[in-house]
Amino acid sequence: MATALIILAAGQGTRMNSDLPKVLHQIAGAPLLHHAMRSGAMVEPERMVVVAGHGADEVTKAAKAFDEAVDVVIQAEQKGTAHAVLQALPALEGFEGKVIVLYGDTPLIRPETLEAMLSARSDVVVLGFEAADPGRYGRLVVHLGHLYRIIEYKDATAEERKITLCNSGVICADAKALAKLVRGVGNNNASGEYYLTDIIAAGRVAGLTAEVVTCPEAETLGVNSRADLAAAEAAMQARLRAEVMENGVTLTAPETVFLSWDTVIGRDTVVGPHVVFGPETTVESEAEILPFCHLEGCHISRGARVGPFARLRPGAELAEDVHVGNFVEVKNSILDEGVKVGHLTYLGDAHVGEHTNIGAGTITCNYDGVSKHRTEIGARAFIGSDTMLVAPVTIGDGAMTASGSVITDDVPENTLAVARARQVNKLGLAAKLFELFKSRKEKKQEKAQ
Repeated sequence: MATALIILAAGQGTRMNSDLPKVLHQIAGAPLLHHAMRSGAMVEPERMVVVAGHGADEVTKAAKAFDEAVDVVIQAEQKGTAHAVLQALPALEGFEGKVIVLYGDTPLIRPETLEAMLSARSDVVVLGFEAADPGRYGRLVVHLGHLYRIIEYKDATAEERKITLCNSGVICADAKALAKLVRGVGNNNASGEYYLTDIIAAGRVAGLTAEVVTCPEAETLGVNSRADLAAAEAAMQARLRAEVMENGVTLTAPETVFLSWDTVIGRDTVVGPHVVFGPETTVESEAEILPFCHLEGCHISRGARVGPFARLRPGAELAEDVHVGNFVEVKNSILDEGVKVGHLTYLGDAHVGEHTNIGAGTITCNYDGVSKHRTEIGARAFIGSDTMLVAPVTIGDGAMTASGSVITDDVPENTLAVARARQVNKLGLAAKLFELFKSRKEKKQEKAQ
């Protein structure tokens, strides 16, 4: 059966104390909204509608960045969840199938859970969970396997508040039934809002069936505060770590490794403690990432070794068996097979040929204050320690630069380039200078007294 999604993302999120719309705060390198959209996209919906309100322009831009085809509708006044769904109905005109209503601030719902809801046979399906501490959640009133109604905490009796089966807010229903039920929702409640949950009782009166599909409580976590955001980040990281380890990756201290939603790591790769993976990072099999590295927008090939304390920025491409060592930064650069960059080096906007060695303290001077320029280093070259490569510049295959050189011109292949002043030794001058400096220091101290 065809499926459509409505994602509610209109709330301001005042408890976040932020100028940024709540659904655009990030976990695992992506906005909360994208996590909800991604889970929904996994059930292959024919249509997806995002309901925006607070910060609508920013939310629209983010939604379109995830899927250009998404429909974004505006809820100018936030009058409740049923009112929000009502704004989305025109975008679903003519659609026949099941509609799932998700929330842009609930990022942990699994696609498998949505599939279970779609597979249920009732006219309306609600996602529920058994809460360790039900608190102020809405309660699900179930009898003989059928869901009779959802009661908001504010409107619940003392006996109803003892129920531990709680409402996540996620609902799946036939499109025509949902439209009819939503249009009939009133606001005769403690908050004066139009609750989507009221469609259950209305549906029962209309002869429709309703049931509950359950999931773990952690999956339903909604983000309403910075503390909730941190909890969602922790839950997502735990999920992502478990997935990569299940796929054959060794995390020597899993709780210290942070992954992005799209991180890809091949089997038999070993990741040390305190490594951060930013978005768009891929690590192939049998690589090693040593402690305290930060990787973002980069590709690391089989057998490469990175770190400790290395930073790979967007556009960094490491071929097989490359070694990038401690305190090395690589940005928008290609390092061919077997390249070694041991320590204390910056490579930006560069291409380094296979089996070239880059000495400590090497810098590609790629920016002139206005434009970026590239450095080309050939295969099997040797760049001496403390070499400044002033781009644009090309170092040929098999060439060598002397330590401490400032290279401003191209170096032909198999050539040694020496670009530094000749050393001059002044015999005995060091002792005289020390005596002079000491004398000046003593005079300053006497004046100070």
